[in-house]
Amino acid sequence: MAAPLEGVRVVEVAGWMAAPGAAALMADMGADVVKVEPLRGDPMRGATRQPRVPEGESPIDAAFQMDNRGKRSIAVAINEQRGADLVRRLAARSDVFLCNLLPSRQARFGLDATTLLGLNPRLVHATLTGYGPSGPDATRPGYDLTAFFGRGAVLDAMSEPDNPAPPRLRPAQGDHAAALALFGGVLAALRLVEATGEGQVVDVSLLAAAAWTMSSDLSATLVDGVTPTPQGRIARPHALHGGFRCADRRWILLFMPEPHWWPRFCEAVGRPGWIEDERFATWAARAVNMPELTRLMDEAFATRPLSEWCALFDERGLIWGPASTVAEFAADEQAAADGLFPEIGDASGRRFRTVRAPLRLQGGDVGPRGPAPGVGEHTTAVLTELGVAGDDLAALARDGVIGGSGG
Repeated sequence: MAAPLEGVRVVEVAGWMAAPGAAALMADMGADVVKVEPLRGDPMRGATRQPRVPEGESPIDAAFQMDNRGKRSIAVAINEQRGADLVRRLAARSDVFLCNLLPSRQARFGLDATTLLGLNPRLVHATLTGYGPSGPDATRPGYDLTAFFGRGAVLDAMSEPDNPAPPRLRPAQGDHAAALALFGGVLAALRLVEATGEGQVVDVSLLAAAAWTMSSDLSATLVDGVTPTPQGRIARPHALHGGFRCADRRWILLFMPEPHWWPRFCEAVGRPGWIEDERFATWAARAVNMPELTRLMDEAFATRPLSEWCALFDERGLIWGPASTVAEFAADEQAAADGLFPEIGDASGRRFRTVRAPLRLQGGDVGPRGPAPGVGEHTTAVLTELGVAGDDLAALARDGVIGGSGG
């Protein structure tokens, strides 16, 4: 099978997870991604939980591998004039320049869209920021916790009523939503370059990704200006929407909002009397009597463990899902059958599972191409391809402009 992006050259000047995640998807599709890192490396290296390994073995930086697999790394000090010049020369020979520097910093280093499209009129210049390229907060740094979850109202929407503390969030959920948007924007821009011969500028922000994620609530609030009231379990609009604790203290999640599910559910949980009970016979009655119905449903679910409820619901074709732990998801037979967790290897040859791109192409080769690189692992090779060699390479390394294998 052909790799969809084979022959596409990408320069990535980005750290952490969002923009590198988009470039990792491109690498999975065969693009040649050159990651430009500071001499000390991407700050994401070693920043998250390291998986447990046998005593005496070096750790596996699994999260960094996830967002940087299949790339080549060069270590360049872009705050040095000669370093920024090297990156501009790379961009002049590439198809995509992908960056998460604020626009002011791009301009300072000569990596802004105007400068780079002047060098390469067919370039796709793609930027990911916290808050977008214009407006009062265009120069404000942002991460997924602050720009996506906080400013984007995702955190508030997830909060329970009267809970003084917001829910604890896991890393990169907002980053990876934005990464998908950036990935899609770059693909669309590449198509426009092919059609028009003109370079394109792509802007994606964590705030915009949050708006899309929250669009079901936002679309109504944009019309009436009303903030949706956070709903607890006893104020939910549909009886069969939410989580219920089973006898083994595991949670089962239901989503069957249409009225025709109600009789089948009542039979499944051994409560056929609820079908004709005037308190619960209609959607409107159930909504009015939700506190009492919730109490009775909690009592019913507490009579069996999760596994038994799952089997009963499957027999009757009901819609349910377990509240899985991360470890259970990693061992999920459906996820394994769908190939969600392919193996890759690190530089030492150790094999471990990672997460594949959330898409497949029937006729396309999509998947990890190799491990994440070491800091500046490919400095010499990439700069040699650029025509920098011998004494020039040595001088750049000696002066602290480049590092890694080239230094």
